[in-house]
Amino acid sequence: MKKLILLVTLFHFPSITFAGISSMDSGPAKTDISILVYNTHGLPAVFSRDSPKKRFPKIGVLTQGFDLSLLQEDFAYHDFLLQHLKNSTDIVRGATKDLPKCLVCSGSGLTFISKLKKPNWKTSASFTPFDKCSGWLNRSNDCFAQKGFQLIFLESKGGHRIYIVNTHLDAGDNKADREARASQLDKIALTLEAQTVGEALFVSGDLNLDWENPEDNLLLHKFVNRLNLVLVQKGGNASNGWKTLDYIYYRNGTDTYITDISSGEVDASTKEIGSLSDHPALFVNFRIQ
Repeated sequence: MKKLILLVTLFHFPSITFAGISSMDSGPAKTDISILVYNTHGLPAVFSRDSPKKRFPKIGVLTQGFDLSLLQEDFAYHDFLLQHLKNSTDIVRGATKDLPKCLVCSGSGLTFISKLKKPNWKTSASFTPFDKCSGWLNRSNDCFAQKGFQLIFLESKGGHRIYIVNTHLDAGDNKADREARASQLDKIALTLEAQTVGEALFVSGDLNLDWENPEDNLLLHKFVNRLNLVLVQKGGNASNGWKTLDYIYYRNGTDTYITDISSGEVDASTKEIGSLSDHPALFVNFRIQ
């Protein structure tokens, strides 16, 4: 997998282009897409224990170097992110109206950002909450967030169709956490089996499945085999010490074929504040034919 090194600076970053990737303004014939997948660590500062008000504007700038951005944990500082999404054509948060009443609860933390030009591309996104979570005041407190998944649909003027999943599964490493993740993966798989048969598909996000843990790895491989997915990118650079919890998978469709794939980790850091999150920022570039 190729590595892409990007220096995140507030004023210089938007000028970055990708080798082999066509311009955003290339018109209806555009068949190259770049995707950022990033858990943004957007908890309130009292929990994140850093300076999210400084990080999130720079994360916003980071997203503008990609056609599509799939964010997780975009909880408390979404407004700071919005300040730097001037060129985006779609910004959709994962949410549902039937969120249970809870004064201290948050939304899904999922955000989909698109820079694909209209009318050359049509985009839509839906959100499905999970039925099961693990932990209120223990086991990573996942039940305080309305975790679920976004199902994003892209269709080009030339007829290319792609579905993309953006998700963040239950955290933790005990039996109840894994049971929750198993239920959540089953919910995603059932939806995809009903709606995306024969379609090109990407599944990505913070799956909270530790690649090095045999039980987590078994859950992961059962899921990807069920949907005939191929691994594009996992975790980040081992030298950075990231735990492997974040993944990008894909499969080809009957009429939409994905080629020329490259992927890796974005160097999402600044001299002023260091890393922009406690997770690696992953990317994938690909061509549709």
